[in-house]
Amino acid sequence: MINRGALRICDFSIAVKVNTFLPSIFTKIPNYQIEIYSHIVTQDRNLGVLRFAYTDVPKPNFDDYRKTALKDPHSSTAASADRRRGSVALVTFSMGTAALYGAKTVIAQALSSMSPSADVLALAQLEVKLNDIIEGKTKVFKWRGKPLFVTHRTQEIIDRERLTKMSDLRDPEPDDKRVQHPEWLIVVGICTHLGCVPIPNSGDFAGGYYCPCHGSHYDASARIRKGPAPTNMAVPPYAFIDNDNVVVG
Repeated sequence: MINRGALRICDFSIAVKVNTFLPSIFTKIPNYQIEIYSHIVTQDRNLGVLRFAYTDVPKPNFDDYRKTALKDPHSSTAASADRRRGSVALVTFSMGTAALYGAKTVIAQALSSMSPSADVLALAQLEVKLNDIIEGKTKVFKWRGKPLFVTHRTQEIIDRERLTKMSDLRDPEPDDKRVQHPEWLIVVGICTHLGCVPIPNSGDFAGGYYCPCHGSHYDASARIRKGPAPTNMAVPPYAFIDNDNVVVG
C-alpha cells in the first residue's frame, strides 16, 4: 500500500496541488507546455504534474554535418589536429586573400580620387607650333597659369652662349643642358627673385631677358647674370613631336 503523499512522476516533472497553485500557473503558461498525468498513483487525488521537459523526444542527429574526425565524442581535438589543419589553412588563406583584395580596392579608389581630373590634365599640357615663331623672336604662351617663353635663337646667339664661362655665372649651368635643340629655348617666364614676368629680348645681354621689378638680367639661355635673382629661370618638361611641334608638360 502506498503511503499518503507518496508520488511517482517522470523526470523533470513537478507535482503541485491542483486546487491551490496549479490553476494560477495554467493561466500563465501555454497549454502545450503543461501536461496532467492521470496515471500518477497517490492517495491524494488532487495532485497534478507540471512538465517542463520532454525527455521522450529523440535528439536530432547531426553526424551528417560533422567531420569524420570529430564524430567520436570521446576523442580529443588534439588527436585530429593534423587532419583539420588543412581546412584551417584553407580558411585562413581565403580570408587573407579577401582582406588583401579589399585593401587593394580601397587604396586604388583613394589614389584615383586624388588624381587630377580630365580637364585639369588637358590644361597640364600645351602643344606649341614652332613654325609660327620667326628666328630671333620670343613668343609667350600660357601654361598652367604661368607665362611660357619659347625663343627661336639665332646661330650667333647659340655660339655665344656656348662659350660662356661657368665662373661668370651665379647659377652655373651649361647651355646645352638647358635646351634639347640648340635653336629653341623653352623656359617658364617668371623671375626667380619675387615672381615678376621678365621682358624678352631686353637687358644688358643680347637676346636675353630683363625683369623690370628689381633689375635682374638674364642671358639668351635664361641664366641669371646680374641683379638680385638667385637662380636661372626654370626649364619645364617638354618633348618634340617633330621638328615643327613641341608638347610642354
